[in-house]
Amino acid sequence: MATVAEVAPGIHRIESDLGPRLMAQYVLIGSERTVLIDTGLASTPEPVLFPALTELGLVDGPDLVVISHADVDHSGGNAALRDRYPHARFACHAADRAWVESADAMLEGNYLWYDAYGFGPSAEDRAFLAAELGADAPIDETLAGGDVLDLGDGWRLDVLHLPGHTPGHIGLWDPRSGSALVIDAILDRGVRDRAGTLLIPPRVYDTAGYAATIARVAALAPERLLTAHFDVLEGDAVGAFLERSLAQDEGVAAAVRDGLAGGERDLWALTDSADRRLGPYPEFTIELAAAVRDHARRQGVEL
Repeated sequence: MATVAEVAPGIHRIESDLGPRLMAQYVLIGSERTVLIDTGLASTPEPVLFPALTELGLVDGPDLVVISHADVDHSGGNAALRDRYPHARFACHAADRAWVESADAMLEGNYLWYDAYGFGPSAEDRAFLAAELGADAPIDETLAGGDVLDLGDGWRLDVLHLPGHTPGHIGLWDPRSGSALVIDAILDRGVRDRAGTLLIPPRVYDTAGYAATIARVAALAPERLLTAHFDVLEGDAVGAFLERSLAQDEGVAAAVRDGLAGGERDLWALTDSADRRLGPYPEFTIELAAAVRDHARRQGVEL
């Protein structure tokens, strides 16, 4: 079951379960244009998005579907949305487009790169990813930082390029309500289940870009932070979330620095050490390896 709630004027959050954790998409309804942010897994549209869009009065679907970034739970439903709403246009950042358009490219580049280091997703996780990435679906246009989405009657949203989690992660800034829709661009100490137990580490390919993303969002001084896997954050909770996110990445850097100083050069060993220091992360622990590898590179060691 999904819940639909208006979390800021014109911004609606569709929240459902993704295993023990939450997952959210957003619908922005303007007087002249409607926008859906992300399509979930391949299995998300039928039970979640189609009923929610109908509940919001969008029987014919949105005008624009913005894919925030290339991940199975953000673009897996693209083909189903295209089939249901053929008039809708799809957009993402150019840097993530190849992965968003091709399930094989996404699987290989985003989820199986660990194989070269002797570890990777379990057979069960690989099967889940292959199924939930869905069928290939084209992107109609690309968005870049600095672009503006005009939804009518003066409601204009700024497109933010928020790299780190993926090269082409984008978000939206709504100055009218002070809402920053950052989706997965900033990830606290990691994703938790609904009971608050830490599950999945932040996956960060570009740690310098990630720190810059956190600073960029902090400079906006948002009243509200809207993500895909955390509750709606408002007021003082926004700053605390940003501070924890930066501290988490600094913790990975310290763990890598200590490991390298001790002579360790194996990516999995360094990742396991960071997991023990910062986690533990019982699910998708391997995703911590992206930040570990990048911090090692920044410290002069290619793993």
